[in-house]
Amino acid sequence: MKTLYIVRHCSATGQSPEAELTESGRQQAQELASFFKTIKISHIISSPFTRAQHSILPTAQQKDLSLFVDKRLSERILSTSDLPNWLDLLEETFEDFDLTLSGGESSREATTRAIEVVDAASNNSILVTHGNLMGLILKHFDSSIGFQEWKSLVNPDIYRVTIGPQSSTITRIWN
Repeated sequence: MKTLYIVRHCSATGQSPEAELTESGRQQAQELASFFKTIKISHIISSPFTRAQHSILPTAQQKDLSLFVDKRLSERILSTSDLPNWLDLLEETFEDFDLTLSGGESSREATTRAIEVVDAASNNSILVTHGNLMGLILKHFDSSIGFQEWKSLVNPDIYRVTIGPQSSTITRIWN
């Protein structure tokens, strides 16, 4: 049995990899540290994006743990083109896992790289990522998760994923 905590980053100033946390996001990062204070954590692995690292840094400092960065937890690139209907297209990618848009990666490709991190992570690890990739990770463990569940994610958000030999469970533990 392995327990992981999948964390979506706190509120940020934008979508670029260098986007910082907002003032509210910095407060949320402190709230995450308080939330995890009594939970046993062995490792913390984060997307390389600034907003993800800064979201979990207070937790890492509080627990005196190193923050490991893994690019496989980076947000999924839907497309490198400007897509006015990106939301509709994103919804399609939750149904068609092989749909690939210009310059982007399919849901299957993004899920595969994220699950590599999940599989390698040790028990009681925190994995910090982004909304779309988080939705895909959750869908991997529960096929009923889809676009509407992605839309309901908040910043930050936390799901506990318990992975057993025969089955897995996911539980939203934030809010």
